[in-house]
Amino acid sequence: MSARLLVAGVGNIFLADDAFGPEVIRALDQRPLPREVRVGDFGIRGMDLAYALLDGYDTAVLVDAAVRGHEPGTLSLIEPDLPDRAAVGAPPEAHGMDPAKVLALASHLGDEPLPRVLVLACEPELRAPADEDIAPGVSATVREAVGRAVAALHAMVPVLLADPAATPPLSRPDESPALSPPGCRAP
Repeated sequence: MSARLLVAGVGNIFLADDAFGPEVIRALDQRPLPREVRVGDFGIRGMDLAYALLDGYDTAVLVDAAVRGHEPGTLSLIEPDLPDRAAVGAPPEAHGMDPAKVLALASHLGDEPLPRVLVLACEPELRAPADEDIAPGVSATVREAVGRAVAALHAMVPVLLADPAATPPLSRPDESPALSPPGCRAP
């Protein structure tokens, strides 16, 4: 029996390169993952993602833009530390899509441990200025990374379906010092 896997695009389509996650999910329409994988564009719906994380998945791969200090368009695979349910305390913020807050909220809401969470992140080039509410359009650099992210997911998913604890075939950044060096620029 294969593992249960969630692939979730997160990000705001109105904030420039923050739309990376939803763009990858949209690109998967043309090159779908196996049907046993739940693929969803969660956009900025943090509460929906928190509840989805409690739905019995073995692994969840969040696809998101993340400032990591790499060259724009660089893909990184991150395995964040999951919040300790006992340490969460008061209910975390239920609105917005800060992945760390969503994980804390999911931990607070559920009785069972969260699934293993991986983040397929892309270094953004364009970000909305702090004084602007809308900055539509993904940069050409990040748009090119969308195809590489789809290819990376197609390489990762069979590995994770076979063994949710496996290390997928994408270099991982320094959050996991025993693993390979930061970022990965696919050819």
